Amino acid sequence: MNYLRFLFSKAFLRQLGFAFIVGCLLLFVVYYSLDIMTENNKHIEVPDFETLPLQEIPSIMERFELRYEVLDSAKFNPSYPPYAVIEQTPKAGSEVKRRRKIYFTLNPSGYRKLKVPNVIQITKRNAETRLTAVGFSLGEITYRDNIGKDMVLEIRYQGEKIAPGVILPKTSKIDLVLGNGKR
Repeated sequence: MNYLRFLFSKAFLRQLGFAFIVGCLLLFVVYYSLDIMTENNKHIEVPDFETLPLQEIPSIMERFELRYEVLDSAKFNPSYPPYAVIEQTPKAGSEVKRRRKIYFTLNPSGYRKLKVPNVIQITKRNAETRLTAVGFSLGEITYRDNIGKDMVLEIRYQGEKIAPGVILPKTSKIDLVLGNGKR
């Protein structure tokens, strides 16, 4: 019974009203301070960085009050300059807040270097398959007197004889010297 009398007393109701007012004021302050701190509805349009070299990015980022991070280099694309932006996240034209981090994927300086597989003493068809599977392209094919018809006798790059295992840029043209089947 005393408990029920206490719940309806003036002192308890006054304290309850005071707690409600303080709680409402606290919520009001938190709501508007978060609005100010998070810069709600203040957006910047992300500029288009595609094809820009990496050296120009820091000054643009500073001007727009953005941050950046280079994620990785992609496959070499000869239509873009070396170390130019190929892709960006978020995309150009997106709206972001100040100090947002923009992620870039760059064009490497050239094709990746690969080892030339050993294709000596195998057929032309197998050699062509192995070379193209790795990423090289087939260049000029010449024939020389040898009993092994269409057997690879040597491999050449830019007119020079090379040994298997030599490291060359991907997409290099490799020439083959084959046997013609005559002694």
